[in-house]
Order: sequence, then C-alpha cells, then structure tokens
Amino acid sequence: MIRIEYQTQRLSLRFFMLMLVLFFFQAGFGLLLAAQHIDPSLLAGTLNFNIVRAEHTNLGILWILSGFIGAILYVGPLLSKRELAAPALIKFLFYAVIAVVIWNVVAQLYAQQGLALWYMGQPLLQEGLEYLEGGRIVDVVILIGFAILCYVVLRTFPKVRDWNEIHWGLGLGVMALTLVWIFGMFFVARLDLQEYFRWYVVHYWVEGVWEVIHISLVGFFLVLMFKADVKSVGFAVFWGIALVWLSGLLGNAHHYFWIGTPEFWQFWGSLFSALEPLPLIFCFWHIYLDAHQDGKPVANMPAFSFLLGSVVLEQVGAGILGFTMTFALTNVWSHGTWVTLSHAHLALFGTFGMLGLAAAYYTVPLMRGLAGFDQRPGRLAFWLVFTGMLGLGFAFAIGGTVQVFVYRTLGLDWFGGDVAPAMQFAKLLVPVFGLVFMVGVCLLVYDLLTLGMRAHASDEAAATVAPAGWRRPLSGWETGLWLLGMWIFGAIITLGLLSFNLPTVREGSKLFPYLMAGIGYPGLLLTTLLFVARFLRSLDARSQVAPDLSGARLGHALS
Repeated sequence: MIRIEYQTQRLSLRFFMLMLVLFFFQAGFGLLLAAQHIDPSLLAGTLNFNIVRAEHTNLGILWILSGFIGAILYVGPLLSKRELAAPALIKFLFYAVIAVVIWNVVAQLYAQQGLALWYMGQPLLQEGLEYLEGGRIVDVVILIGFAILCYVVLRTFPKVRDWNEIHWGLGLGVMALTLVWIFGMFFVARLDLQEYFRWYVVHYWVEGVWEVIHISLVGFFLVLMFKADVKSVGFAVFWGIALVWLSGLLGNAHHYFWIGTPEFWQFWGSLFSALEPLPLIFCFWHIYLDAHQDGKPVANMPAFSFLLGSVVLEQVGAGILGFTMTFALTNVWSHGTWVTLSHAHLALFGTFGMLGLAAAYYTVPLMRGLAGFDQRPGRLAFWLVFTGMLGLGFAFAIGGTVQVFVYRTLGLDWFGGDVAPAMQFAKLLVPVFGLVFMVGVCLLVYDLLTLGMRAHASDEAAATVAPAGWRRPLSGWETGLWLLGMWIFGAIITLGLLSFNLPTVREGSKLFPYLMAGIGYPGLLLTTLLFVARFLRSLDARSQVAPDLSGARLGHALS
C-alpha cells in the first residue's frame, strides 16, 4: 500500500470532499438558472431568479476556495519537508468553512424577504453586493478562517531565508487572501465608493491573490507530475507573479468605467487590462515545456487533463475573452451582458475550479493508498465538463451579442419582451450544454468520492484510438500555432465588439457584429477543444505502460 510521506497531508482530504459536494450543488443551481431563463415564472416567490443566481455564485466561490485550501494543505509539507503546523486549527477551519456555507445559503433566503438586520449602519445577515452577499457576522468568520490558513502556512514553511519562488508565491498569496478581504468588511452608503471597495476584493482576489496561488500550485504540481526542475519552475512562478501584479493592480480600473468615476480610468484601465493576458501566456507556455521535458509516460492522466484544462481555459476565458471586453470602447457594450458571462464562466471555473479538480485527482488516490486506479471515469468526466463549459461559453457569447444589438444598440424594450425572443436560441442552448456539464460533474464527484471503495479496474483501455498524426509528439512550433490561432479568433471577436461603435451598426445594421461573432466565438472555442485533444493524444502515445503512482515519483520530486 502507498503511504503518503506526512500524515497531516490527510487533513486536505476533507476539504476536497467538501469541494465536490459544493460543486455538485453549485452546478445544480446553474441548471435551475438556465430553466428560469426559459420560464421566468419557475419557482417565482419560492426561489426567485436573483436568489438562485446568488446561491450559484457564492457556492462557486466557496467550492473553489475549498479546493485551494485542500491543495495548499497537501503541498505545504512537501515544500517544507515537515508536518503541517497546528492541525487542530486546520480541523477548526474545516468546520468554519461549513458554517460559512450554511450561513450563505440561508442568508440569501432572508435577502428574498428583504431582511438584512442592520445594526450601527452595517448589515449583519446579508448585504446584497454581488459576489459579497454575506453580512458582517459571516465576514468576521471568513476573516478568521483566512487568518488561520495564513498562520498554518507560514508556520509550516521554513524560515524566509530558505524560501524558493513557490514558497514566496503561496506565502504572499495566503497573506494577501486575508488582507484584501478587509476591504469587503464595511458598508458605504455612497454607491460609487462602495463599488471601489467591492472591486478591490473581487478583482484583487482574482488578479492579485488567486492568480498568484494558481501559478504557484500549477508550478508545484508540474514538479510532482513530471519531476520538472524546481529552479526552472520557480523562474516561471516568479515572472508569472510579477506580470500578474504589474498588469492586474491597475487593470482593476476596467471596473471603474461606468460607476461615476473620473474618465481618465477609461484609458488606464484599457491599457493595463490589455496587459493582463501576458502572465497567462507565460503560464500556458510553461505547462507545455514541463510536460515535455522528460518524455516519460503520464502516470495520472485525469489529474494532468484537469491541470491542462485549467491553464488553457485561463488563457481563453481570462486572457482572450477578458482582453476582448476590457477596452472602454468594447466594454461599454458588453458590460453586464451575456458576453461577460461567457468570459466569467470560462475564466472562473476554467482557471481556478479545474485546478482544484486536478489537485483532487492527484492527491485522493495517494491518500487512499492506491498504486493504480481506473482512470477512464476521470478522463471521461474531464471531457464532459470541458466540452460542456466550452458550449456554455458559446451560448452565452452568442446570446450576449444578440442582447447587445437588440437592447443596447436598437434600444428595444427589455421588460416588454423584445429582447427575450431574440435571445431564445441561446437560452435553449444553455440547458443543453448545462446538462452535458452536469453529467460530467456527477461522474467526477462519484469517481472521486468512491476511489478506493470500488474494485480496481485496469486502465489499459483508457487511451482512445486517435489518428496517427495526432499521436505524434507535440512540437513547440505547433503549440505556438495553436495559440496564435486562438488569438486570431480573439481579435475577430474584438473587432465585432468594436463594430457596435460604427454609425451603420447603431443605425440598425447587424451584419458586421453578427458575422464577427459567428466566426470568432465558434473558431476560438473549437480551436481550444481541438488543441486540448491534440495535446492529450500526444501524451497518450507515450503512456503505453501501466500508470505508476508509487511514492518514488512523489517522494523524490524535489530532490
């Protein structure tokens, strides 16, 4: 039986299990939202649309955070070569996360009744700010939880003089995770100022905190999976974090465009937001280099598939689709529409959610003592959620393009029913791809929850038959061409959004924006799907030996 090196690593397992449960319910709320878009009267008065949306958003943040905590707790001892500090606090943290989950779910029901329990100018139960719906009581619990995580990590790590770049990335990440949250802990009556503080939390969590943790964890899991050189990975982590902060800190200004702030933010927000894809390209390229540095078979394909999906969807959702709509001249049309939903789903789930799933598929078999496991359910689950999410991105993008033209360009009546019929095709696509995604969620949740409890099955048939050309090694030049193709389609999408500024379009001609969207979005998402298939098939060609999850690969990865 495989034994993990440090027993406190097992504390991460409970966070991964919680992550899976929350992920299942969050996806379920997403399906309900899709149904309510088609029939707005569904559950009206019981679970209103805005409440279901808040539940969907909050659970998404909470399951992703659970995955982050699990991954950090697992890799912490490996980085530090000693057990986790304060295991009792870690157990308390787990129950605190559960308490926050229950509070957030229940508090939204109070929101439907208009109850916030104001005290001394602060809402104690819920505050109704998007992404930050929890009231002051739960805010304090969250701050304590982040402080515990920060304390455990810093106490576990060696002295600062012995830190490498991955130590610095995770150390700074957990400290910033705690400090940035403070900006969301007070309510300001003046709306534009409140929006400043809200975006400090929402944006800096993504660009200033989560991205830093993401880059560090991706780097370390590449070390574990491929025995990549720690110094080389550390170099990539350093420059990735530097570029994230260089672009992301002022890139926050793209949230200031339309909330009553000075106009100069439109220029600076557009400029620095345009730089934000740079670290994502860097991360995208490094996963190619690390995955191909030894040419050996991949022992755990589900884990690597989700890791690859995380970096690729980060590039597509956060990088390319983020780039297309963070110029003031495109954002003025896309802001608050389904176009933004396309970016948000591919970026949030793709970048951070898939990383948590990759960490779970890597760590759970090891903690369950499995020398090998049937990887077919995990591989199939990956393709279902990956394809489903790309399909959802397509549906949101096409629906959003129609929405921008009909509602914002022509000025037709939203509440009178002019917009809804025009978007009906896209609204029907959402539950279709949502069902594909949900099937994948159910499969991976079942697979991870029951690993080690089912009879072992051989993985010999896991690799599907692929054309000979797709099994050949993936060269750097070919990878660069795939990336170039993605950005070309991204440029087409950007031109389509910019075209809404043209006089002919504003007078009622939809030809150019619809043509650009009809070429750009399918081209980008199909290229993404084919590239990931090409990447994984090329690795299958070198994975003809039985997977080995022995402790040797894990124990000596850092030597």
